[in-house]
Amino acid sequence: MRRIALVTLVVDDYDEAIRFYTEALGFRLVEDTPRPDGSRWVVVRPGDQGTGLVLARAKGDEQSARVGDQTGGRVGFFLHTDDFARDHARMLAAGVTFLEEPRHEPYGSVAVFQDLYGNRWDLLQPAD
Repeated sequence: MRRIALVTLVVDDYDEAIRFYTEALGFRLVEDTPRPDGSRWVVVRPGDQGTGLVLARAKGDEQSARVGDQTGGRVGFFLHTDDFARDHARMLAAGVTFLEEPRHEPYGSVAVFQDLYGNRWDLLQPAD
């Protein structure tokens, strides 16, 4: 079996990114290990299984320029839920910025939101 296990997300600061993903989005901190070069290996995951995010602090101007726009302004990340209304309400209460009102499409309930850096995400409850 093959699967994508991790995806790197370039961030400005480890701790603020950890707070956002764990507190505002409800992700679980899987690992936060210091590395000899002063960086950290930080992994968060929305549940016990599935793809995790490596939160990697930007190094240098080139990487810093990409923080918040890693997919050229397109939705680049898709957070599936089994209860759209619950998670939408919880995320709003936690201060997450939604860029549109929830909509119901043939493929499910969806709304675009942005993370603390401006990367665009879909919150999506797939249709049955």
